[in-house]
Amino acid sequence: MKKIYLDYAATTPLDQQVIEAMLPFMRQSFGNPSSLHSFGQEARRGIEEAREIIAHSIGAEPNEIIFTSGGTESNNCALKGIAYAQRQKGNHIITSCIEHHSVIEPCKFLKEQGFKITYLKVDEYGMVNPEDVARAITDETILISIMHANNEIGTIQPLSEIGTIAQERGICFHSDGVQTFGHLPLNVCDLGLDMLSVSAHKLCGPKGVGALYVRKGIRIVPLLHGGDQEQKRRASTHNVPGIIGFGKAAQLAVEAMEEELPRLTAYRDRLSEGILTTIPQVRLNGHALSRLANNVNVSIEYIEGESMILSLDMEGIACSTGSACTSSSLKPSHVLLAIGLTPELAHSSLRLTLGRFTQEKDISYVLDVLPKVVARLRSMSPLYTKEVSNGGV
Repeated sequence: MKKIYLDYAATTPLDQQVIEAMLPFMRQSFGNPSSLHSFGQEARRGIEEAREIIAHSIGAEPNEIIFTSGGTESNNCALKGIAYAQRQKGNHIITSCIEHHSVIEPCKFLKEQGFKITYLKVDEYGMVNPEDVARAITDETILISIMHANNEIGTIQPLSEIGTIAQERGICFHSDGVQTFGHLPLNVCDLGLDMLSVSAHKLCGPKGVGALYVRKGIRIVPLLHGGDQEQKRRASTHNVPGIIGFGKAAQLAVEAMEEELPRLTAYRDRLSEGILTTIPQVRLNGHALSRLANNVNVSIEYIEGESMILSLDMEGIACSTGSACTSSSLKPSHVLLAIGLTPELAHSSLRLTLGRFTQEKDISYVLDVLPKVVARLRSMSPLYTKEVSNGGV
């Protein structure tokens, strides 16, 4: 059976070149990078080379990069680190209502600790209005955290405009860049960012490793205490092979970006247009233009998203209804509800995300299979049958 992976927003396959870069640090250069002997120093050199690659790719300095276990830890480090470091200055944090749960949950935690959280609404496309950010700022505001692009609907936020507002008011500005790092040109200075969270496994790198960019001069309270690794900002023995793989994955992604962006954009547009023109009563979720090059999110009426996922998987197509972090939840997506969808439409969502190993024939196969799956599932839907009998379709 044909096997097609279209869930790159959840995770990505390891690139063979990444595996090859990691192997020496599992076999020969396996030392603890905090050790003074040659084994340790070989590992240390590998880490610092990876740090330079990642820093250079976002216009930062190497000493502004903190390695973490992934995007979730990076987001937690950013939010809690600034909140506790600047608690004497204020206790107000601004974010959006469509953030990843690794931002929303730390905000809930901080609210329990006495911090005030403002969740900005978005428009029907999932876009934050910079003017809403400006209006939400108070004398107590210490942090603004707005994701670069949404992991479910792919909408890209106007970070540079928000960054200008944050700089003018002297407020720390953080962004969850997990979905954009390595996929879009990204410069922290141009965007006015003070902190940026990134992850390796979204760009054909290993799971369990990420990084947090912290602009020089910004103080954060460490989330983990113990050793003095990462300039005493993140204690824990380094995940050396993971960090090496992260560096290689970042290098490959940046080198391929000029070709990958137009290629994936063309595939995305063909896929979304094909779905919208061949299947009735479907809506595209997210912004039509300001969206990730690899993201197609649609709501197909009268069908449960989970039914589509299982049916497509039986046809060899792997995709999702939204964030992998909440795939076991029966609740409708908070992102889709925030852009105005009913719970029923939110439950009927389908997310197809493309990546490095996606081919044009994969798009053709999906466009051939999906309409048949939808027709079969709708034929079993009492609501759809009733709609047809009433002449509504």
